[in-house]
Amino acid sequence: MPDIQELTPIQKAAVVITSIGAENAAFVYKRLNDDDVEKLTYEISSLPYLDMSTVNSVLNEFYELCLTQKVITEGGIEYARTVLEKAYGPEQAAKLMEKVSKSMKTKAFDFIRKSDYKNLLAIIQNENPQTIALVLSYVKSEQASMVLQELPKEKRVEVVERIAKMESASPETIKAIEDTLARKFAAVVSMDLAEVGGINFVADVLNKVDRGTEKYIFDELSSKDPALVEEIKKKMFVFEDILGLDSMSIQRFIRDVETKDLAIAIKGSNAEVAAALYANMPQRMQETIQQEIEYLHNVRMRDVDDAQQRIVGIIRHLEEEGQLVIGKGGEDEIIA
Repeated sequence: MPDIQELTPIQKAAVVITSIGAENAAFVYKRLNDDDVEKLTYEISSLPYLDMSTVNSVLNEFYELCLTQKVITEGGIEYARTVLEKAYGPEQAAKLMEKVSKSMKTKAFDFIRKSDYKNLLAIIQNENPQTIALVLSYVKSEQASMVLQELPKEKRVEVVERIAKMESASPETIKAIEDTLARKFAAVVSMDLAEVGGINFVADVLNKVDRGTEKYIFDELSSKDPALVEEIKKKMFVFEDILGLDSMSIQRFIRDVETKDLAIAIKGSNAEVAAALYANMPQRMQETIQQEIEYLHNVRMRDVDDAQQRIVGIIRHLEEEGQLVIGKGGEDEIIA
């Protein structure tokens, strides 16, 4: 018979749901997404037998976490710490605050994440770069990429720099910004203590923007903070990084690339990248590509960027599926 320490968070949620009655459970279900409903229903149906002391422990923990979240949201971190320390003592208060910061499911700006990026752009484009950076740190990386591309060029660079250097934001700051934006969306949402921004997030965003935007941001940011640019690039994969792939990986992604895209991408690439691609093609394909390049005239740089971006997209997709390995920063040790 498992005790509370052996239960997973989703199992604890299942215990809570089964303890509040069918009517209240239905009320909760209506506010969950389909994926969460499916997971929760599975756990409820397979929940092992629990004695009443374990059930009571789970419910008590749930109550304490709800109380902690409410106090943090309404009064801020320092106020919450004071209240919780008086109620539970310093050690338990610290544990509760840590649990809440890690386990809260609903993030700030949830109403924005469900919105079309054009609506998001209309709402935040006239805000200052710091506010834009904070909001984009909370939305989906796809949304952030689209918004970033539409911002004025000067503002793009400053926003990216602020996102990359962002570590966390106080609940008070998030709440103030969220309330302002929520009024524009006519919505009321909650907030949490999640870590926002950072190098990984901005790299994910820049991986999804067009090549022109990516190049401009890196060029401008390099003059201000070259070390930051290098940190971001270590987390990314760009077209020129094909030179760092092994022959097997290059041969693998070439099979999935359209011949026309290869021709356009090679025409606009440097000699080293072109040589690496040619060296890993079958002879007949190499001849075909070279013939196509001979007939390509007045190719727009935008078309080159788009072709290279599609190829990078294929490489990233294959890496996600485990079909090739992208080595970045020299951190991964390969064992033969």
